[in-house]
Amino acid sequence: MVGKRSDSTKEYWQSIYSSKSAQEVGWFQAQHEVSIEFINNSEIAKDARILDVGSGATTLLDDLLKEGYSNIMAMDISASALAVSKQRLADLITWKVADITHPLDIEENSIDLWHDRAVLHFFTSNMEKQGYLENLKKVVKGGGFVLIETFSPEGAPQCSGLDLQRYNEEMLERFLGSDFELILFKRHIHSTPSGGERPYVSTLFRRRE
Repeated sequence: MVGKRSDSTKEYWQSIYSSKSAQEVGWFQAQHEVSIEFINNSEIAKDARILDVGSGATTLLDDLLKEGYSNIMAMDISASALAVSKQRLADLITWKVADITHPLDIEENSIDLWHDRAVLHFFTSNMEKQGYLENLKKVVKGGGFVLIETFSPEGAPQCSGLDLQRYNEEMLERFLGSDFELILFKRHIHSTPSGGERPYVSTLFRRRE
């Protein structure tokens, strides 16, 4: 059953990125001001290891490189999505095709900052959420940071034809548990390429030593 879910999910996101340009998807941002603001606020070193989960064809990678960050891994279930960014950035980024809800072959306690914009809220089953959380807890080191951005409860119940689990900062605190301290949060509006407005919450957590 797990394998079938993974395969169907992979096919779904492959079809999204094969049928639309990176600039057409609803979560596209030309500039990632909030993510960059929060990452800079974490004060991690420029060579700290950053994992961008559900990276897709994001331009966040370009923004991180411009800020001087040099140790970045982009992960997505869709090879087609990563291929878009890989054409631009090639060897400047480490590329990984993987399902974030399944066990990852990334060494334990090796990630200084976990970045997730608009991934967690697509997971609605306990199995998916538990798999995501187990991976996060495995790879994020003590003292490391977790930056999660999701649709807020005021946002639409669906995105890209899929049901969502929406969160506010308190819900994300409960999801991560007592090992993580909420450092910053911001509620804001994302304007989609088609002109829609999507209420988001962005949160920065620090893992306790």
